[in-house]
Amino acid sequence: MIDQTYRLPSDAKLLTPVRVGAIEATNRIFMAPLTRSRAQSDGTPSDLAAEYYAQRACAGLIVSEATAICEQANGAYMFTPGIYTDRQQGVWAEIAEAVHARGGKMFVQLWHVGRMAHPEISGFETVAPSAIAADMVAHTPSGKQALPVPRALRVDEITSIVEQFRCAARRAVDAGMDGVEIHAANGYLLHEFLSDATNVRTDAYGGTPENRARLTAEVIEAVAEEIGPDRVGVRISPGGTAGDMRENDPVSTYEALLNRIAGLGIAYLHVLIDPSSQTFGAIRALWSGTVVLNTGRDRDTDFRELEGLAEWGAVSAVAVGRAYLANPDLIDRLLLGAGLNEPDESTFYASGPAGYIDYPALAGLEGSRTA
Repeated sequence: MIDQTYRLPSDAKLLTPVRVGAIEATNRIFMAPLTRSRAQSDGTPSDLAAEYYAQRACAGLIVSEATAICEQANGAYMFTPGIYTDRQQGVWAEIAEAVHARGGKMFVQLWHVGRMAHPEISGFETVAPSAIAADMVAHTPSGKQALPVPRALRVDEITSIVEQFRCAARRAVDAGMDGVEIHAANGYLLHEFLSDATNVRTDAYGGTPENRARLTAEVIEAVAEEIGPDRVGVRISPGGTAGDMRENDPVSTYEALLNRIAGLGIAYLHVLIDPSSQTFGAIRALWSGTVVLNTGRDRDTDFRELEGLAEWGAVSAVAVGRAYLANPDLIDRLLLGAGLNEPDESTFYASGPAGYIDYPALAGLEGSRTA
């Protein structure tokens, strides 16, 4: 049990409603996307996923685990979900219904893993903006394997990827989801295009900040056109190092991206960053719309800091991960100043219900369960 020494008062800013595009979130503590590696072998979400997400419907907004836009978009982890087949869409519809039945709101996070894919997992050749490998290993069916040097995407393939994002977004909304979040962070394909270290192309998708931002902007524009901009969120991690990433200039490309999409009216910008950094200050100054902050896993239970940021107006909402993973009744615990369940890291990427749907709620509360 994690000691929770800070009790959120009932009138805390984080507990007030906030308009996020097309939805009214009941509070400003969102559930961050969390890879759980429990999908079926064909990318269909787990039969337990509806219960897992519904348990956490107290979140102002749930952002799903990263979800592949096509079969080739997968390959960073085993047993991650997709939303490119009718069967997958059917299970996402069951998840949406379960979350809505408990009063929750939910977006599906859409991704293409790019150079983070291993062919032994994906079954496809690894692709990226440029032929630059990530200095990392993947956990494949035959054990740990170094990630390969990817093949640089052709322009016609890039155009197809834009359409795959569009189609996946349409499936998500048709399944009953409230919207989608485009994953342009953490070293995956769109982030790889944004970075001046992993994108050394000399065509219209490389070189200048505007060119490096082009693919991400085109994806956002296509998805906004398909389902409406008020159902679209975007996640970025300027200066982030996940996925063996580097950005020599962590601001200029994001300035180009945000300037291009500023007039679309998207639901929110989700930023994974240290809020005390100069980069966050620069990004915040560039964006006048809704900002959702994720401080990273080491600080996402510091609710005193998060409440302060919300009160100051630095952020519109916050996204926390492990706190929701282990505490389906997180909002009640914060109101009561109760201790938080300790996440069991050994079950983060395991199969089955353990560490997934069996974390205990507080005794005496509706829907509570014993450990």
